[in-house]
Amino acid sequence: MNPKPNLEIWLERGLFASRWLMAPMYVGLVIALIGLIAIFFQELIHAIPLLLSGQADAEDAIMLSLSLIDLSLAGNLVLIVIFSGYENFVSKLDIGETADRPSWMGTVDFSGLKMKLVASIVAISAIALLKAFLAATDKGAAIDETKLLWLVIIHLTFVLSGVLLALMDWLASLTDKH
Repeated sequence: MNPKPNLEIWLERGLFASRWLMAPMYVGLVIALIGLIAIFFQELIHAIPLLLSGQADAEDAIMLSLSLIDLSLAGNLVLIVIFSGYENFVSKLDIGETADRPSWMGTVDFSGLKMKLVASIVAISAIALLKAFLAATDKGAAIDETKLLWLVIIHLTFVLSGVLLALMDWLASLTDKH
């Protein structure tokens, strides 16, 4: 058996090491997560005086809840991408076996990551659609039918994309592994 040429060995090691070029992107996503946290608390701090003053009604509380849930889902999405992406494409997270380690860490492959992302995007889209509908019907305001139609179309596009991705994964699971 012939040993590999030095050039091939060097090239393969360089290509493998290039995975570390993704690490700064995950650090950037951590910064984006910090931004989401800041916006979450801004929303909460702005709403507390309104809620405590008695000027808010049930619809205001629902809108606040939807906004906070939306931001939480976006934060979860960023965390999933950070953890799964880093573990799948850069390096295993060596944090030991702590009780706080999420059970899915280290077990989500690219297909699972894709499905979690699509599910999160569909949920975020649904909340955005619900918020727009509630805002449009709030206190007799005129409904912007074009805007709502586009939000529905975009949401259904995300739903259909998720179904098609799940179908493709299911079909791929039926074939022999190479």
